Amino acid sequence: MSPEQLVVYNKVISGPRGKIEGPLRAALYNPELADRWQALGAQLRYNTSLSPRLSEIAICATGRLSQSPFEWYAHRREAEKIGLEKEILDAILAQTQPPFKTDQEQLVYRFACELCQHRSVSDSTYAAALAALGALTLVELTALVGYYTMVAMTLNCHEIPLPEGIEPAFPLPQHTGAMG
Repeated sequence: MSPEQLVVYNKVISGPRGKIEGPLRAALYNPELADRWQALGAQLRYNTSLSPRLSEIAICATGRLSQSPFEWYAHRREAEKIGLEKEILDAILAQTQPPFKTDQEQLVYRFACELCQHRSVSDSTYAAALAALGALTLVELTALVGYYTMVAMTLNCHEIPLPEGIEPAFPLPQHTGAMG
């Protein structure tokens, strides 16, 4: 690593992530990009008004809808650590309706799904999310989904590998024959 890369590497491993994996492996080729990337990711993952549970619902939905096996793997583990139920995670993976406990969870999931699938949300979803979450949280949720879409694209494009011995929950989009 160059001295600049080493500075970013040390910053990441000394923070809440504790290691470099996933998209930062690719971003580290450009230390300034990697540094800004990790700062934005830390802000959106650890410092928003969304609860960890709501954040992980949005991230898992984004990872699955972006067809990113690595993102799904990494955030399913995180979701399990914070107590997100297996039935909810299995439904997100299967792309069926998850049995959420609250209307707020359902709304965050619906918002993330619409944003991923349509690159925007319906007026009714926006109005419901604004009323339930408030403007600040809604802006943060939109940024979270956008950030993890960028993460998924990077992971997929560069085929960042899963840890040894881990099988992907689904294939990369470029391996399904559906891309062209």
